[in-house]
Amino acid sequence: MTDVACVLDCRSLLGEGPFWDVAEQRLYWVDIKGRRIHRFDPGSGVDETWATAEDVGSLAPREGGGLVVALKSGFYFYDLVQGRATVAALAQGEPTNNRFNDGKTDRQGRFWAGSMDDGETLPTGGLFRLQPGLACRKMVDGIICSNALCWSPDSRVMYYADSWKRTVWAWDFDAATGDIDHRRVFLRIPDAEGIPDGATVDSEGFVWIAQWGGWRVARYDPDGRLARTIMLPVQQPTCPMFGGPGLDVMYMTSASIRLDAAARVRQPQAGSLFAVDAGVKGLPEVRFKG
Repeated sequence: MTDVACVLDCRSLLGEGPFWDVAEQRLYWVDIKGRRIHRFDPGSGVDETWATAEDVGSLAPREGGGLVVALKSGFYFYDLVQGRATVAALAQGEPTNNRFNDGKTDRQGRFWAGSMDDGETLPTGGLFRLQPGLACRKMVDGIICSNALCWSPDSRVMYYADSWKRTVWAWDFDAATGDIDHRRVFLRIPDAEGIPDGATVDSEGFVWIAQWGGWRVARYDPDGRLARTIMLPVQQPTCPMFGGPGLDVMYMTSASIRLDAAARVRQPQAGSLFAVDAGVKGLPEVRFKG
């Protein structure tokens, strides 16, 4: 039995997008529907927060300071000192019902984020790539709910999912250009096990996927075979991320949104931040180079 600890009893609406910053030794994450950016210090237990004017799907620290964030309408730079967002690149042609969701940097310092239909029924979303020079390009379309974005340790494979199709795909990834090719199914998650949400890759190349509605985070080998399952005390885990000085602590965000009163009684810490010793190390995340 693996012990899962609640390290921040915050009960967010839709906790998501954790990013462990190696330089700061802090965990950034967002509450999408609470419209808050969080920065958690495991050493002190202090969790700082900043408000956003729109739903905030994901983020990454920038090499030059502050953050790049994916808000509902596009990519913004966020100044943590002034608590203010300025436009970096707006997503052109996105329907008004869309918002940004899961996102992170690749190991070359580009920022990627996926959009989605906020009603979670229409395939109007897609995956966008933001270059350090701020050129923005839509790389995938026809997505209902973007999730599970991550890369293999050698940056030769990119993983990405549509949650409501319960499918995670793999692409060949060109690290030099950021181009993707040869899309194929990496895995499909059975209905009884939940919905694929956020993901990360460990140092051995295994993919960890949070399974919304399934009370679990699961580890898959590079061929898509289930290797391990860690059960959680919350029904709606959203995304894992390795952190800590040795990158050997797996943090997990979660959500309380849509839970009825009875469900909230059964899982009073839904929406909080959890941690577990997964017995394997992660890889350092890269700051956005723009």
